[in-house]
This record gives sequence, structure tokens and C-alpha cells, in this order.
Amino acid sequence: MSNKKTVSNINLKKFYGDENSSPGNFPYKSGIYPDMYGRRLWTMRQYSGFASTEESNKRYIELLKKGAKGLSVAFDLPTQTGYDSDHELSEGEVGKVGVPISSLEDMRLLLNDIPIEKISISMTINSTAIILLSLLIAVAKERKIDLSNLRGTIQNDILKEYIARGTYIFPPKHSMKLITDIFEYCGTNLPKWNTISISGYHIREAGANAVEELAFTFSNAIEYVHHAINAGLKPNEFGRQLSFFFNCHNNFFEEIAKFRAARCIWAKIMKEQFEVTDPKAMMCRFHTQTAGSTLTAQDIDNNIVRTTLQATAAVLGGTQSLHTNSKDEALSLPTPESAETALRTQQIIGYESGIPDVADPLAGSFYVESLTSQIIENTLSLMGEIKNMGGAIKAIESGFQQNLISKSAYDYQMEIDTKNRIVVGVNKFESNSSRVENLQEINKEAVDKQIARLKKLKKERNKEKVKICLDSLNQSINNNNNLIPAIIECVESNVTLGEISELLKNRFGEFQE
Repeated sequence: MSNKKTVSNINLKKFYGDENSSPGNFPYKSGIYPDMYGRRLWTMRQYSGFASTEESNKRYIELLKKGAKGLSVAFDLPTQTGYDSDHELSEGEVGKVGVPISSLEDMRLLLNDIPIEKISISMTINSTAIILLSLLIAVAKERKIDLSNLRGTIQNDILKEYIARGTYIFPPKHSMKLITDIFEYCGTNLPKWNTISISGYHIREAGANAVEELAFTFSNAIEYVHHAINAGLKPNEFGRQLSFFFNCHNNFFEEIAKFRAARCIWAKIMKEQFEVTDPKAMMCRFHTQTAGSTLTAQDIDNNIVRTTLQATAAVLGGTQSLHTNSKDEALSLPTPESAETALRTQQIIGYESGIPDVADPLAGSFYVESLTSQIIENTLSLMGEIKNMGGAIKAIESGFQQNLISKSAYDYQMEIDTKNRIVVGVNKFESNSSRVENLQEINKEAVDKQIARLKKLKKERNKEKVKICLDSLNQSINNNNNLIPAIIECVESNVTLGEISELLKNRFGEFQE
């Protein structure tokens, strides 16, 4: 890579910080790759999914035409919690916060005309992750795509659901079994697939501060690594397919320092605690999303500025992929126009700002280096408390993380209420404008069509084959086999997500907080 120049023809070095902590070298404080964005920009994703598979497919194709380099799939609540679209508990929620997926036919329609062997696909799904991954694999097999070419990420992080989000189904022990099955299967069959995106994002959205976000995320990650090792997997191998998902909040420099600290913390955990020697298995590779909780329903154009600052901090912090929230997401799902503006925000940072020309441009800043060191120290201290309690699962069961998040959220809101923290347009500089924006509406006809298609599928499929496949899955559970091959057989025979989830609930039970 040739060195870049400024507009004024000033030659730039690839890196200006301390050569002893240069990017691409342990502990990766300044970045996981030597040139960072010098060779390739981060993956520009846009998170989308709504109403029906056809409506969502149209939006994905639009985004790809406009320059998105990866897709990030949002699923509706019934899909996330293991219910088919035609279930009575799904009524009123189908297609509301994401795309409804109940069957292989749904997944085919969702991915129609999308080259999944070329496009990286991220799926934000947790409790039913093993089923959604199986559906994607089934589509790839139908298209005769070599599974080793599939690239993407499945969130698959159940522990943060118990801590912060709530879309859990099964008890922790059985959820961890499903997760390690995914690690094992992908390690052999999908080597380019990120088997988990260990998420601090939702922890932060629930009210945690930056240190709590890192401490809780990495404590969860340690649990996943322990369970995988206990299942006979090798951290030097499955460690390459671990990834993280972080929030980027409003405090510009703290967020940059947080990302730099995260790389150091994870690299040292993998090297020192788990004796990992493969550099790729030590790297903290992460996706970032700008902070949904900072978006305001008042003066929504201000949200473009907030998102731009947050996206810039994520890039300065060295993210591997990025989703920028749309201005109207405090009110509704984004319109095509606002989603395009959010994507253009990333493209302007990437192609016009000059920020990507140098790796870790703020390396050596007294302020940023000091913040990075303090975040590392405070995060490790909090992680030590969790370790002394017996680890993340024991701490979750005692309510430790949940209580700290509640306190941080309360303190933050009190600062806003007392005006010790200013939110422009909310508690200061309020606008008298009563302008109403055009908002994205859910197409009821599309939802009805989605449900009708599912009912038709259930009526016309081979019911005997469905029974045989469910019996085979049940037997795989009895034998403690990896469940993915049996689930793939199920979905290929038109067994639905809800039916597979119901069988798993009958065998594993349901988690009660």
C-alpha cells in the first residue's frame, strides 16, 4: 500500500504512534491489521427487516445498489422468541421490528436475487440462532453454494439476553449447548462464518456505561470459551470465529478509547488465560452500531449529527464493520430515504474525510492514551468482581449485572432530568417546530400474505416427513449429538421454526427469571 497524501500534498505515514504498539501487533491497541483501512474500508452495513420477506428483500436489494457492502438482518419478535407467524401469541407483532421467518420458503424469498456467496450477511438472532443458521445453510445447499464460501455473523449471544434484553427461551445450560454446537459445526463446515457476535450493544442500550459494557461483554465471552473448551473444542481454532458487537455512544473520546481498550483486554485474556498462540484467535474483531438510545423523538434531524459523531468515533476506534442508525428510528422503522442518508454518512466518512488514511490517528494523544489505560484498569477490576462470584452465569443468576445496569441507567436519566447533562432539543434548546415527518408504515396486506403463505405450506407439506424429521431431532437430543444436521433436515422438509422451538422447549424447558 502506497502512503496517502493530504489535499495539500503532505505525505502521510501509515501510523504515527509508538512503534512498540503498532497496529497488527499484540495486544492490537491501535488496530488488528497493520494498514487498517489503508487497504480496505470497514464493511458498511445497514440493519433492516420489516413487514414480510418480500418487503425486506426489496429493501436489501436497494441498499446493495446504493453501496452497502453487507446485509444486517433484523427479525421480528415472534421469530426471535420461537413462534411461527400464525401462532396466536404472534398476533400484532408479525413484521413489526424485523422480518418474520418461519420456514425455508420464507428464507428463500428473503434472500431472492442476493448473492449470498459474495455478500456478508449478519443475522441479529439469539435464542433461535441455530434454526436461522440452518435455514441459511439450506438455501445455500439448494443453490449448490460451497458452504466454505459463506461469510457473515450470527449474533448467537444468549447471556446478554438474560442480562439486558429478554428474548431468551431456554435455560442457560441448554442455550450454551446450542451455542457450542454452532461453534463445532461452523469450525468444520463454515470457516469464514463468525459463530457468535458477543454483544455489548444491548447491554449499553439498557443503560450500562462504557466500562460496564466491556466488563459484562468480556465476562460473557469467557463463559462461551470455557463451555467450548469443555465440549472438546480448541480455542486456537474456534477463537478465530469469535467476534464482538459494540455500541458507540455520545462521549466521543471515551468511545474511541473504549474500542482501543477492548482490543487489549481481549488479546490478553486469550493469550494469558486460555494460552492461545494463534494471532487471529487473539484479535478482538467487532461490529459497531451507533447508539439507538441516544436518538430523540424531538427534532429528529439532530439525530443525523449524533449518528455522524458516533460513526466517526467508531472509525477512529478501528471497527471492522458499522451500522449507522437512521434519524427517524426513535419514532418508527426507517424510511428508505432516511436509511440512505445513514448509509451516505458512512460513505462520506470513508471516502471524503481522510480519517481512514492513517491507522489509529489518535494514537499518542495524552488524553486518548490516558482514557484507554483507565478504561482497561476499570474494566478488569469489574471483571474481577464477576470472576470472584463464580463467573458471568453465576453473577447473572444473582442479578449482579442487571442491578448495576439499572443504577447506571437511573443515574444517567437523573442527570438529564436535573439538566446536569444536556440533550439538545430535549432539555435545552427545544424547538417550537411541529413538523411531522413521513414515517415508515408496516404494510398490513404484506403481513397477511406472509401468514397466509405459511398456513398454505403447513397444509400442503408432507406431514409424515415432518414427523420423521422431528423424531430424528428428538433422538439427536437423546444422543447428545450436534443438533445442526438434524435441524437442517427438518427445515429442508418444511418443518417450521415454531415447531422446532416447541420440541426444544419440551426437552430443555423454558427459562424463568
